[in-house]
Amino acid sequence: MALIPPFFLDCVVAVGFPDEDGEKKWSASGFLYGKLVEKGSAKNKTYEIFLVTNRHAFEGLDSAFVRFNPEADAPARDYELKLLEGGKVKWHAHPDPDVDVAVIPINARFLRQQDIQFNYFRSDEHLADRATALKLGFTEGDTVFVLGFPMGLVGKERSFVIVRSGCIARIRDALAASSKELLIDAPIFPGNSGGPVVTKPEEVAIQGTKAVGSAYLIGMVTSYVPYRDVAVSAQTGAVRIVFEENSGLASVLPMDYVVEAIQTRLGK
Repeated sequence: MALIPPFFLDCVVAVGFPDEDGEKKWSASGFLYGKLVEKGSAKNKTYEIFLVTNRHAFEGLDSAFVRFNPEADAPARDYELKLLEGGKVKWHAHPDPDVDVAVIPINARFLRQQDIQFNYFRSDEHLADRATALKLGFTEGDTVFVLGFPMGLVGKERSFVIVRSGCIARIRDALAASSKELLIDAPIFPGNSGGPVVTKPEEVAIQGTKAVGSAYLIGMVTSYVPYRDVAVSAQTGAVRIVFEENSGLASVLPMDYVVEAIQTRLGK
């Protein structure tokens, strides 16, 4: 039984950048998010689609690459994404410089013409912002999945998303709007940054809590939380070496800030 809607996997893309030799280095993740702009019938809605990733991935760069699978059983295709054109930055960030999110419009019609296999999270169906998370009763201990491409593991012929599981470690401060991040207990490595975090559907819950039967997009990975151990000289008392390890905790940017960045792009 699938616990993640299969099309969620097609919402995630590998994000790469040219290295000094001009070769592509896949060092970040991103996801496609559709902002509802016109609502007709249930099957006739119009969305503006954005690629969402971390601000720190785009800053100071002229271009990036995104990797998609074709509908047919053929090798993945890489497309250049212009980040700077005519001296103008084409992506948009959150107004708060401490919020690590960047959004850039994606031409879905072009992808369809190219017979690309892709999908996107829909703002009116899959989003769990602060208000929705409070209503649904998300809390510490709830299971989540992290989708992305850690350590540049994009697949040789085709892109295959890596899914890892964990749980919400701390969320109440984010729900109270006293923190700009929530914490998850999940294995995060370089390359996961910019990847989506979705909740696991649950059929049962203890008395006094709610069982949430659908998967929701709750945020985006920004970084793992490091543990630092300092080696100090016994003779001088000076710091000689700092050892840094992955603590197993990761910072996640709540979706509210992604929505605000998109609203900045739309001038709202």
